[in-house]
Amino acid sequence: MSQQHSAAPARHLAATVADRRDWWRDAVIYQVYPRSFADSNGDGMGDLEGVRSRLPYLRDLGVDAVWLSPFYASPQADAGYDVADYRAVDPMFGSLLDADALIRDAHGLGLRIIVDLVPNHSSDQHEWFKRALAEGPGSPLRERYHFRPGKGKNGELPPNDWESIFGGPAWTRVTEPDGTPGEWYLHLFAPEQPDFNWNHPAVGDEFRSILRFWLDMGVDGFRIDVAHGLVKAEGLPDLGSHEQLKLLGNDVMPFFDQDGVHDIYRQWRGILDEYAGERIFVAEAWTPTVERTAHYVRPDELHQAFNFQYLGTAWDAGELRAVIDRTLEAMRPVGAPATWVLSNHDVTRHATRFANPPGLGTQIRTAGDRGLGLRRARAATLLMLALPGSAYVYQGEELGLPDVVDLPDEVRQDPAYFRGAGQDGFRDGCRVPIPWTREGSSYGFGDGGSWLPQPAQWGELSVQAQTGAPGSTLELYRTALRLRRSRPDLGAGDAVEWLRAPEGVLAFRRGDFVCVANTTGETVRTPVYGRVLLSSGEVAESGDEAEVPADTTVWWAAAV
Repeated sequence: MSQQHSAAPARHLAATVADRRDWWRDAVIYQVYPRSFADSNGDGMGDLEGVRSRLPYLRDLGVDAVWLSPFYASPQADAGYDVADYRAVDPMFGSLLDADALIRDAHGLGLRIIVDLVPNHSSDQHEWFKRALAEGPGSPLRERYHFRPGKGKNGELPPNDWESIFGGPAWTRVTEPDGTPGEWYLHLFAPEQPDFNWNHPAVGDEFRSILRFWLDMGVDGFRIDVAHGLVKAEGLPDLGSHEQLKLLGNDVMPFFDQDGVHDIYRQWRGILDEYAGERIFVAEAWTPTVERTAHYVRPDELHQAFNFQYLGTAWDAGELRAVIDRTLEAMRPVGAPATWVLSNHDVTRHATRFANPPGLGTQIRTAGDRGLGLRRARAATLLMLALPGSAYVYQGEELGLPDVVDLPDEVRQDPAYFRGAGQDGFRDGCRVPIPWTREGSSYGFGDGGSWLPQPAQWGELSVQAQTGAPGSTLELYRTALRLRRSRPDLGAGDAVEWLRAPEGVLAFRRGDFVCVANTTGETVRTPVYGRVLLSSGEVAESGDEAEVPADTTVWWAAAV
């Protein structure tokens, strides 16, 4: 990396990017899972210096910003989402100096940096929690978490019936300093992740300070983990049912999507607005409806919220149109951009989801028809990038990577896998380190192998193998992102004009641009809308008609 980039001011971006106002409304944001992106020191684990070394690749890919999954000091009970120190970098990823250099280099290349923030819970190794345990009942530190006496004659039952997202009760009983069984503490996720009590003023004070720490470092925004979970219903009432995971996303729960979270985000927005450079917040908010998601992105709250309803939609024209319409309609009244996402670090990659029959959910254990999955994934990407709003790309999807569904049990590391209930625990498949070269012990990931084994065919899916290869998925992404940036009708705005199309086909116009997506398994005939800009498959034209192959999306430069 050049010294010129390293010396770039932390708070300034390349002029071509810094001059673009409201950049986040149509930004393409690339998610980096640091442990699986690039390994600089050969220990088999990706790190910040590895990410830094690959920033030119991301610039050339054509993305606007990079979102980094957690790299904070952590015991890694949940891959870094259990934070012990919010102002320190875990040694496995490097140091604060490495984070500073990464931010500076990114800005020198015209890329923005968004970091994860985990405010719902800490690690059980956080200094507050360790002191709370050591000081025993009555400790003021216990008030910063949810400690409660148990029910039953001797307090042997959990304080309420809430269940952990990772399976089992959402409560763990502690052993007090004198060796006796004592109070219980709440953890909506793993026992190593105790939930903060956001009714306590010290919690809010601490996170406002954390925000300023990273903003002063020069980050351009925060992705808020479990943004819907900070506030719990008064009195922590019983839910009154079992198998609560099946209710998630369908009902407002006493521990999720409570109205009180919005007061927190209004305070945070005030802090963010003090800083120059259009810094942003992105909510990971699982809500029952996209309309409730819109509450998080009102003008005085957060800027974006992940569209999980879209991520979970099958490759079906009717279902896709319905969720697109609902999303745009919900976001329009609050003036927020829609977001679109197909994959992330918690779900099966969409090249594998679309290779299987619909209705299997977002964690799938079978490879399915990989050729079919890749065709649909490429088509789905062009559809997503043609919609108004901001799009998210998960590392490796630009290579067409499938999920690794056949990892041996002995190499798995997803903590949910070992809990025997709750989440399926097969997230390792989308976290396998990505390939950079055709050969090598880890296909260019690093010099010392990789923390999860890579499939033998990874080399032919690598960046090296696909760069410059006509028709490769990588070159499709590069071309699509270049066109999106160069054409004002792509990404901008808040509406689409639907056009008449055969059953199973989506067609819409945006200015002088037309997108046609054939979600059927057969070739369909459509009008020739103009000049083909890009297609995920081969399109044949005959007079004023075009033959669009099965599972193919076409971009047209159309006459207005």
